[in-house]
Amino acid sequence: MAASNINRVVLTGNLTFDPELRSLPSGTAVCKLRIASNTRRKGASGEWEDKPNYFDVTVWGAQGENCARYLSKGRGVAIDGRLEWREWQDQQGNKRQSVEIVADSVQFLGGGEGGGQGGGGGYQARGQQGGGGYGGPSEVPADSGDFQTVPSGGGSVPTGDDDIPF
Repeated sequence: MAASNINRVVLTGNLTFDPELRSLPSGTAVCKLRIASNTRRKGASGEWEDKPNYFDVTVWGAQGENCARYLSKGRGVAIDGRLEWREWQDQQGNKRQSVEIVADSVQFLGGGEGGGQGGGGGYQARGQQGGGGYGGPSEVPADSGDFQTVPSGGGSVPTGDDDIPF
């Protein structure tokens, strides 16, 4: 019995250009993204430096349409997908190959040009489901009734095993 292979990619980064949306003759949408994701390392001077890595990402279907509609150059995204290798022949007859990421889900992160505010939240497109547009922060009011302020001085903070209710 053969072991299963794992082909999983999870990365965050920023778009280096606006999404390119195309349609196949069948009508299926396909969106191309290019993501820059930095790696930190110490340089010769001993200072930390960012080294950019660039990745081509393909997003299919309604998810790709949403990416083209709501994303733009500079916007932060989180990608969950898989690597796919392809080979083709260019116009001069040379054999070419590339490895790209096929996104299973794309989460739009805050910030970037025309993006949301802050670093969290955002719209998450997943699989072929499509589903709505980016509505910004949730319109459901937060219930803060479960949160209580902690008294300074540690008046009611458990200090020993006898104070633990289980």
